[in-house]
Amino acid sequence: MFLNVHTYFSLRYGTIAPKDLLKHMQKLGVKMMAVTDINTTTACLDVMRMSDSYGVKVVLGVDFRNGPQQQFVALAKSNEGFCNINRYLSSFLEHPPFVIPGRCDTLKDTFVIYPFKHFPVSDLGRLAENEYVGVSIKDLKTLKFSRYAKRCSKLVMLHTVSFVDKSGFNTHRLLRAIDNNVLLSKLPKSEEADPSHELLSMDDLLNYFSEYPNIIENTRFILSECHVNFDFDQKTPKNQNSYTGSTDLDFRLLKKLAYDGLKYRYKNPGEVIYARLGKELDVIRQMGFISYFLINWKILKYARSKGYFYVGRGSGANSIVAYLLRITDVDPVELDLYFERFINLYRTNPPDFDLDFSWTDRDDITNFIFKNFKHTALITVYNTFKYKASVRELGKVFGLPKHEIDKLCDNQYDPHKLDKLSQLVLVYSQRIQGFPNYLGIHAGGILISEKPIHYYTATFMPPKGFPTTQIDMVIAEDIGLYKFDILSQRGLGKIKDAVAIAARNHPEDPPIDIHDIASFKEDPVINDMIKNADAIGCFYVESPAMRMLLKKLQVDDYIGLVAASSVIRPGVSKFGMRDYIKRSRFPEKRKEAHPVLLDIMPETYGVMVYQEDVIKVAHIFGGLSLAEADVLRRGMSGKFRSREEFLKVKQQFFDNCKRDGKKGVIAQEVWDQIESFAGYAFAKGHSASYAVESYQSLFLKAYYPLEYMVATINNFGGFYRTELYVHEARMKGATIEPPCINRSFYETTIYGKDIYLGFMFLHNFEGQTAQKLVEERYKHGTFSDLDDFLERVPISLEQISILIKIDAFRFTGVNKRELLWQSYMKIQKITLSDPEQLLFKPKLVSYQLPELTCTKEEAAFDQIELLGYPLCNPFDLLLDSSDNGLRAKMLEKLVGKIASIDGYLITAKNTRTAKGVRMYFGTFIDRDGDFVDTVHFPISASQYPFRGNGVYRIEGKVMEEFDCISIEVSKMERLALMEDPRYANGSKKGYHFKSNKNLEKLRV
Repeated sequence: MFLNVHTYFSLRYGTIAPKDLLKHMQKLGVKMMAVTDINTTTACLDVMRMSDSYGVKVVLGVDFRNGPQQQFVALAKSNEGFCNINRYLSSFLEHPPFVIPGRCDTLKDTFVIYPFKHFPVSDLGRLAENEYVGVSIKDLKTLKFSRYAKRCSKLVMLHTVSFVDKSGFNTHRLLRAIDNNVLLSKLPKSEEADPSHELLSMDDLLNYFSEYPNIIENTRFILSECHVNFDFDQKTPKNQNSYTGSTDLDFRLLKKLAYDGLKYRYKNPGEVIYARLGKELDVIRQMGFISYFLINWKILKYARSKGYFYVGRGSGANSIVAYLLRITDVDPVELDLYFERFINLYRTNPPDFDLDFSWTDRDDITNFIFKNFKHTALITVYNTFKYKASVRELGKVFGLPKHEIDKLCDNQYDPHKLDKLSQLVLVYSQRIQGFPNYLGIHAGGILISEKPIHYYTATFMPPKGFPTTQIDMVIAEDIGLYKFDILSQRGLGKIKDAVAIAARNHPEDPPIDIHDIASFKEDPVINDMIKNADAIGCFYVESPAMRMLLKKLQVDDYIGLVAASSVIRPGVSKFGMRDYIKRSRFPEKRKEAHPVLLDIMPETYGVMVYQEDVIKVAHIFGGLSLAEADVLRRGMSGKFRSREEFLKVKQQFFDNCKRDGKKGVIAQEVWDQIESFAGYAFAKGHSASYAVESYQSLFLKAYYPLEYMVATINNFGGFYRTELYVHEARMKGATIEPPCINRSFYETTIYGKDIYLGFMFLHNFEGQTAQKLVEERYKHGTFSDLDDFLERVPISLEQISILIKIDAFRFTGVNKRELLWQSYMKIQKITLSDPEQLLFKPKLVSYQLPELTCTKEEAAFDQIELLGYPLCNPFDLLLDSSDNGLRAKMLEKLVGKIASIDGYLITAKNTRTAKGVRMYFGTFIDRDGDFVDTVHFPISASQYPFRGNGVYRIEGKVMEEFDCISIEVSKMERLALMEDPRYANGSKKGYHFKSNKNLEKLRV
């Protein structure tokens, strides 16, 4: 009979995981308890879901506190009471400052318990019927001698449980020190719980209160009066159940929209299409998912009205209804998409639609949803303590020096030589790993509920400005609330911007129909780009691994790209990629596949590539029903792997295989593939959606390469850093110019083939200054020289120095070192206001300066400082300019031989071998700008590590696999750059003077 129990969701305070809490209660014979975490209801539903299995009745509530100071505990008598508590708590969480009052507002269907030590006895007579005073074990000593002793009708047992035992108390103190950011030795007693707040057996608890049977009875009464119930069978979705207010009207609308969409999607729809449409509509109606489709349609109808680009993906892309409603752009009939992956009568949750928008448009879409749907909230995610975070935080709490903490974080220590404090850090880091640290926001999940969100959870207000649940998507799905995914990606921003830039730069061309996917698929230029992996900047196909895969597969059509988009995923790449490539390239290898698997998946040569394949194999090979296969699919998402229903299905798979006479080794091998693929593999419709966007970006790169690269740069790239996209634009024929005050804008812009980098890419250059510069130029024309600029634009010395050093005044023909001196002598240190427009402009004083010089090497180092990379060839900055002449194009003639080549590092990916040892894959460009791919196995990786950006001399054996060339590195060193000429020879900041005499005159 505990009225105040904390889980570890009492963030940085509680120490008990929900499942562990129930185990302990069952072991101690506790039949009733109240889960009342501090200022949160995160754990409530999860504990209630599991409680029946442990024979424990769970009452839901909240421990309202200001910091560690308890104000009162509120318990829900019913679901309405739980809703009221959530709403009350949310009123504080959503409207700072967060201050809980000493007395609770009147909340219907609740009990409120005030702590004895803070409640004045004079107020005892003013307690409402539902209000009580809670007595802790420590309070019993005081109670005997207080006026409360004879007035027990309003007293209850309020023993707080925050940890299980002494060790838990130690963990609690460490969490409190982390929360307060203080050394453990400096943690105030007021910030930690009383050591007595540990879990007791029922006998021990009742013994403490044995002299006060009325208090025990009052406690039992409160717990027995509380009845909160939730449906966890997931058979009935709790999302908004009607779009129009009538389910019949909803269905008529959905049917009308679908049949109207036939005219848009198909010229001559045949019987196959009509049959598929009818089947889907029937199943959607039976499953109660009509409103889910209509809400997605409403959102995207608004997006189209605003001209927003979007992509609908996920398993929903397997649906013809979604295709006809323009939720997706993937034709499921053309691709023969497996309808049962998308939706079936055994599936309890709605289909998965991931709606991607440009990162510039997503917030407006979110705002539209909150304005148009009543019961809406973002979904939280639990950010937990990982190994490094726990070690680092505990290291600080124990007072370890930073270098020792770093060694522990990086596992660079001998466990036998660690001191006592370091050992404690490691011991307790293991205990808090997995504990929730703070609540974040799901990448794009939004709940739209039939009932108020507070019926299920409290909400808080993050900086994003939208109410956010305290439960995550897993718990939400447990009660039948399924999220809408409103996501953002830069790929769509690139496509949208590239279309606009191309229209400006090529006004003579006809308008681009970026949705003409059918013609893109048949375009030989685009398909040749895919085959040769000419895909830098293109959505999902530009990474080193994807470029290698495309070359190995020799993909040259849409269907092949759809498959490649899923093959690259971790699960497939681990178990099936090599087999898939061999069977794709060499048809005679297909006979190596297991006959049953080849029969199930002829299109992918007996290799599981898509999520549908997992369901098919589980159903046909493993003998699982479609309902069991759907449990398998959901269970392998990672969140559910410990759930009992998943484990039952796993056992059923092996039992069925044994019954059917399949060898145990083969059954285990197939299961390992299923387990690996299901957590990572895409649904085929999802892969097809990605391939559509890839084709759109490939089209733009094929016919408007410079414009597309400008859009890529302005959207902050993709897989690589901005420097590579600048390089790619140069490789496609562009002239790259640094920012110019007369030609550049905040974003990068293009004139013909001349690309001017935007002011936004200058380190430490203020956006407000850039805005004023562009506005002034727009109003009153271009700037004639430095004096004209200083008269018209308010700017600080620091900001003008950035513009001059990046050579933004080069049109004047004046050396930038001279301009720096002029600005230093002419500009005020601080500019407080915009310059006034005067009738007669005063002439700025000019000074005679010595002759100054600036080399191209100095300009390059200025660019590195301000842009992060030089605009010249990085090989030109090497201290030793010698070149052995070997290039990437020559490597195919050196297969099996040792070669040495210089490469400028683009990216390096670390991974681990089967034995857990770290190795790397590197991507470089040679002196001609072509790619060099490298493999660094553990021995060479440890002997010759990467040492940051720069040019490396790479030596190793040239290897070929499926026509892909790489170097197996045996030796590597980073080549030295020339000394920064701006600081060389004692010169101050690179100001080079022809005559020291002139310098002395200037100083005087």
